[in-house]
Amino acid sequence: MIVTLIVAAEISWWIVLGLALSARYLLRWRRTGTVLLLGLPAVDLVLYALTVLDLRGGTEASWTHALAASYAGFSVGYGPSLVRWADRHFLHRFAGGPKPLPSPKYGPERTRYEWQIAGRTVVSAAITLGLITLLVPLSAGSAHYGTFLQWYLKLGIAAVVNLVVAGCYSLWPKEAPAGVAVENGRVVEPEKTPAESSR
Repeated sequence: MIVTLIVAAEISWWIVLGLALSARYLLRWRRTGTVLLLGLPAVDLVLYALTVLDLRGGTEASWTHALAASYAGFSVGYGPSLVRWADRHFLHRFAGGPKPLPSPKYGPERTRYEWQIAGRTVVSAAITLGLITLLVPLSAGSAHYGTFLQWYLKLGIAAVVNLVVAGCYSLWPKEAPAGVAVENGRVVEPEKTPAESSR
């Protein structure tokens, strides 16, 4: 049942996001769009609450319950950046906004980007571990810390790996290949001539 709830929560999260962006840019209902965006965390809270209720109902704790907590933690850590990504692409596709810029590939901009990724991963891991730990006292005896030991290890390793990668970019920044024009860490495409554009 928990796997079904996780899938339903994932679908619901994207549906709410789509409705919020549609209200904001297609219907020009900015306040409604903002209210819907604020409803995104509610999807995570409902999933976590149902996970707790499932455990309190006597279900034996398993990896699926930890996965539900991981979903909530990921949404908190990466949710805001996902919303911004979707907002930029929706604005460009349906409301005539500027084309979203790709992620920086070179120089200090790439280093900052990697540290942002590492920060989100650390936040996601920390919140997830906190939520998983809370499952034990909230489960009325159905869950034990040993049940989730592998999740502590995996999330800790994921956070450390991201920090190491970001640290490597700080020590050895990625430089653009010779002859490649770069601006703010992104490759600058040469402007096409009218003849080239017509091809």
